[in-house]
Amino acid sequence: EYATVRFSGIVPPVAGCWLGVEWDNPERGKHDGSHEGTVYFKCRHPTGGSFIRPNKVNFGIDFLTAVKNRYVLEDGPEEDGKEQVVIIGSRPVETIGFDSVVKQQSQLSKLQDISLRNCAVSCAGEKGGIAKACPNIRKVDLSKNLLSSWDEVIHIADQLRHLEDLNLSENKLRCPSGSAPLTGAFSALKVLVLNRTGITWAEVLRCASACPVLEELYLESNDIVISERPTDVLQTVKLLDLSSNRLIDESQLFLIAYLPRLEQLILSDIGISSIHFPDAGIGCKTSMFPNLQYLVVNDNQISQWSFINELDKLRSLHALSCNRNPLTEGDKAAQTTRQLIIAKIGQLRTLNKCKILPEERRGAELDYRKAFGNEWKKAGGHQDPARNRPDEAFLAAHPRYQLLCLSTYRPGGLSPARFSLEKEKAEYGAPEDGELKIQQPFMLKNQLLTLKIKCPNQPDQKVLEKQLPDSMTIQKVKGLLSRLLRVPVSDLLLSYESPKMPGREIELENDLQSLQFYSVENGDSLLVRW
Repeated sequence: EYATVRFSGIVPPVAGCWLGVEWDNPERGKHDGSHEGTVYFKCRHPTGGSFIRPNKVNFGIDFLTAVKNRYVLEDGPEEDGKEQVVIIGSRPVETIGFDSVVKQQSQLSKLQDISLRNCAVSCAGEKGGIAKACPNIRKVDLSKNLLSSWDEVIHIADQLRHLEDLNLSENKLRCPSGSAPLTGAFSALKVLVLNRTGITWAEVLRCASACPVLEELYLESNDIVISERPTDVLQTVKLLDLSSNRLIDESQLFLIAYLPRLEQLILSDIGISSIHFPDAGIGCKTSMFPNLQYLVVNDNQISQWSFINELDKLRSLHALSCNRNPLTEGDKAAQTTRQLIIAKIGQLRTLNKCKILPEERRGAELDYRKAFGNEWKKAGGHQDPARNRPDEAFLAAHPRYQLLCLSTYRPGGLSPARFSLEKEKAEYGAPEDGELKIQQPFMLKNQLLTLKIKCPNQPDQKVLEKQLPDSMTIQKVKGLLSRLLRVPVSDLLLSYESPKMPGREIELENDLQSLQFYSVENGDSLLVRW
């Protein structure tokens, strides 16, 4: 069990020295730091405190001792090059030269990446000892130790001039002594992990002043409140993790919205439900988070599509993770929700760690265009550009809809050069009356498509007609056609054509996608080649 010493002294009527400690786990304690009406120290939790004798406490060891305990081997007989047998699972495996690898690791001067997690490290130790013994360390995991102040961390870091990656999670660190800025302590540090350390935002900014090239900063579960805008610090940070800091709200996020190099922002489990970029109107891009490419908002309270609409205003956003939110966990099918998110955020390339293929984007945008066409018309939308004036309420709910109806729209942000090659595919145009979807009750008969099956390369093959569920995957369609036509599945190539798009043929390339995904409708024709 881990605790912080809050008091040392006599606690009458019992003689002798006592330590008053506040446990990291408040259920481990018995009181709030008071005894028989006298307050000896204060705890954040009414049962977080205890009094214990000093001889019951382990105050830890120094950094170099911990390194030696973990990485230095005891002297033994020379067995380099000899075969040894080790058991992996239930099988014996012969190893040759295994000792030489272990001995190389044990040479402290060659160590570059070390883990001292849960090794009871409490201090730097003898001055200069770390620099002399292991000067080449670049990555250190010091999580869940007994470090109690930034001063000790600085004494360690000052001796590791090549240190690039430092994990201090689960250490209760006091702020550095004095008010002077910390300069030079972490001159090469690129990654700093401070999860569950109890650090405040003011302390973050002060410590960051000592990290002139910091690129990744992890601050999970610290009850942080972003109280001020970083001005001269955090300017090099590319990744910022603020997960599980549930006191952060939308207004606080605006204080970090102009970090010039921020590319990844992790906001999982902060309780956020809404966001609005006031500097950008409908269809415009915000000046906030100018280089943000990857946003993670898993495990939040997002329940409105307006949140997704706002994300389309981020000019550089290419990847989004938004799992386990009310919006994505409701009654709608997961695939439908995914398609709507893709259609609403035009520049998105990856959603929930799954790449968005060009055909998936095209299908999502076409389906979105059809699904809300009737609503668009009722709001004042029209196929005639001169009469196309949807009201503000519709534009606010569907800010990308007008763009998708433009004949010059380039799906997925295609470059003009590439657009010229794919122009025919890109011309969506305003939805025609025959395309507009009417929501039907969920019954099997409403999900069946009547399709013609044609074999263009086989003139003697009669045209067939089949009813297929719109949820049927291309793989299953191929299986059905293989049995009907007596052709191996592996030889079949599928595409379809629609009377609404004469002269165009759309390939059904992804076996795992459904007919609905490709916007196949009643009356369309499946084209089968082998």
